Amino acid sequence: MTDGEPASAGRHQDGRNTNGTFAPGASGNPAGKKPGTRNAATRAIEAMLAGEHEGLTRKAIDMALAGDTTAMRLCLDRIAPPRKDAPITFDLPPIKTAADTVSASCALLQAVSEGEVTPDEAGRVMALLTAHKSLVEAGDLEARIAALEEKQA
Repeated sequence: MTDGEPASAGRHQDGRNTNGTFAPGASGNPAGKKPGTRNAATRAIEAMLAGEHEGLTRKAIDMALAGDTTAMRLCLDRIAPPRKDAPITFDLPPIKTAADTVSASCALLQAVSEGEVTPDEAGRVMALLTAHKSLVEAGDLEARIAALEEKQA
């Protein structure tokens, strides 16, 4: 569509684009689904399972106790789900200037090389260091600008 074409260019009468997808703001139901509306398949499965939760849970536990490793994993994942994140502890030097982040990143790399921190954890900490460095630099820049403005006044 170009500047001279109407907004409906490239659309069929039913609000669809020529490739068959709905154009923005022109779905088959302009009001959209009501908040909280559940998918029909989800509702059907919930209806089939109604009143069966206890029996299914008991069966999964019995299968796990009988040695079914998939059932064991299912049960254990519900009892003690795998941790997605955990705190880590290692020494970092204080970071008060942007230059201090270089020392901190060196300490972080040292912790990785010594096995104190995993590379994945180090990547997330490095992202924090980078963000902190940006904040420190912004603060330093603000202070320098304020000092220059004070000199001119």
